[in-house]
Amino acid sequence: MLSVANVLGRLLMVFSLTYLLPIICSLIYRDGTFLTFLVSQVACLAAGGLMTLATRGFQRALKPRDGFMLVTLAWLLTATIATFPLLLHLQLSFTDAFFEAMSGMTTTGATVMIHLDVLPPSINLWRHELNWIGGMGIIVLAVAILPLLGVGGMQLMRAEVPGPIKGAKLTARIADTAVVLWGVYLTITIACMLSLKVAGMGWLDAICHAFSTLSLGGFSTRDGSIGEFDSPLIETVLILFMTLAALNFATHFAVWRERSLRPFWLDGEARAVVGLLVLSCVGCALYLWEAGTYGGFLTALRFASFNLVSLATDCGFVSTDYGVWPAFVPFWMLFLSSFTASSGSTGGGIKMFRTLILVKQSSRELTRLLHPSLAAPVTIGGIVIPNGVVVAILGFLFLYFMSIVTLTFLLIFGGLDFISAFTAVIACINNAGPGLGVVGPGTNYASLTDYEIWVLSFTMLLGRLEVFSLLVLFTPQFWRK
Repeated sequence: MLSVANVLGRLLMVFSLTYLLPIICSLIYRDGTFLTFLVSQVACLAAGGLMTLATRGFQRALKPRDGFMLVTLAWLLTATIATFPLLLHLQLSFTDAFFEAMSGMTTTGATVMIHLDVLPPSINLWRHELNWIGGMGIIVLAVAILPLLGVGGMQLMRAEVPGPIKGAKLTARIADTAVVLWGVYLTITIACMLSLKVAGMGWLDAICHAFSTLSLGGFSTRDGSIGEFDSPLIETVLILFMTLAALNFATHFAVWRERSLRPFWLDGEARAVVGLLVLSCVGCALYLWEAGTYGGFLTALRFASFNLVSLATDCGFVSTDYGVWPAFVPFWMLFLSSFTASSGSTGGGIKMFRTLILVKQSSRELTRLLHPSLAAPVTIGGIVIPNGVVVAILGFLFLYFMSIVTLTFLLIFGGLDFISAFTAVIACINNAGPGLGVVGPGTNYASLTDYEIWVLSFTMLLGRLEVFSLLVLFTPQFWRK
């Protein structure tokens, strides 16, 4: 445990560097938050330094169980430290500040804050930076630098990287893999930022929304989210980059390395994601048009496409209050948020890779009913999936759905109505942001009680760590020597 605390101390010292961006922003805009962020940075650096010094005699190679403990504690500690500017400058309660910081770090995008339009620019930038850091995972960032500190990173990567096959690597060394992923992530973020500026956003809005787009975090600088810009061009740019962020970043690296779009076509998961999004956008637009929600098909297609892609990819931007649409469409969008994002992306949920495996496993079982002796291995993209992976996915799916049921009952127990409770849990465990009812796109999470806020804070962390990595800490076997 002390060796884990030693690494946590180093992580906090590195995390203190993230305050530099809002500090610079505060100096540029003179928004009165300079001392707030400076004090927060010093506190973060001091806490990390003290933890490191107090445990300096306990440095050792990390074991697998250390990785799970470190990942969970790192998310909790960084979210706690990230509350300082919100506590000091906005004077939020700790419950609300922690929810906002956890929502940012887990890229959920759910918010309890109002009047975002008049927030100090540096506070808004800080919220979006939390999205961006959490997008690829602060642990993956740490893996890129921990070897320089003499600490291995494989145990962290296995606990943090999304996707059912966690041993796959892009490079020979895990640190190089992390650097490659962050390089791709940064490059696409800059491209998104420039595209949004050309589309009509100001620099601050473009930077903030690029951060929350590539992380699929969904935070916005406006109370009305993207709807306040009322720009089809901005919405088109965001649809493109949200879709890119929902695909495996290893595939993006392959595209860059080969200087060809062919890896996208060869990636069966990417084809499934794009195909599902296109068909759903057209289908929902036709449904809204036929229902009379919009007078023209193109108008219906515009609003259906943006909001569906946003929620399905677990980003959470909104351009209109789709809570007033015919119920089929918003519920279909929430359903898609459970599995549309690819493994190795910044999205949440079950992931498309697991879904494809389960579909093929179901097909194999149906075939075996007719041909019991038939050998038909599950394959994805020509790769045979081991039975152990299939069994692990079935276990994950059981825990995922049981978590949704249990957490929904906890919210209902606290007095929340069923629609709001169920959709809030779906939105938070998938890191998607808005639900329906009192947490729908026309409102936010500010009306919830402290009890409900803490339940959903846990839900966001559970979803971000993909259930197993967090729940394993609650098993007796984990604590046995």
